[in-house]
Amino acid sequence: MEIQKTLIEGLLVLKPQVAYDPRGYFYESYHKDLFENLGITDDFVQDNQSLSQKGILRGLHFQAPPHAQGKLVRVIAGSVLDVVVDIRKGSATYGKQFSVTLSGENLLQFWIPSGFAHGFLTLEDNTIFAYKCTNYYNKPSEGGIRWNDPVLGIDWNVESPLLSEKDTITPLLKDFDSPF
Repeated sequence: MEIQKTLIEGLLVLKPQVAYDPRGYFYESYHKDLFENLGITDDFVQDNQSLSQKGILRGLHFQAPPHAQGKLVRVIAGSVLDVVVDIRKGSATYGKQFSVTLSGENLLQFWIPSGFAHGFLTLEDNTIFAYKCTNYYNKPSEGGIRWNDPVLGIDWNVESPLLSEKDTITPLLKDFDSPF
């Protein structure tokens, strides 16, 4: 597995070793020992999957402590622009963002430890997004940051994505009191 460290501590982009043959391909999307050797020692307790059409934006979401979640995300089919924002108060990169394109073709995975707001924009119809979580979902602990906050300056490359109602009312970073 190839690892791409990012300029934000803790975030990793992972490229698995893929075996291709005339039948298709095979790869291990998760191997506990290998991930522990990469420094990802968290236990995963929940897997989630979503299906979205092109132009759907989900995020920027997080789970507050004590229900904070690390996430190992990937795309099974289609593609997304995957974005995170560092919301760890004491971090030198607080408020900084990082993005990566994940697709069913490039098979990249993205490790996002707790302390980040996470979201993605689907770039193709019928995009299947999958992620492993290090904690169970807890509705009272969910939170978010506004996807189009001008201070964050995230280039989603879309003017009017389809959003959930909750994603239209999340706070701007300047009005946000991070629980991390």
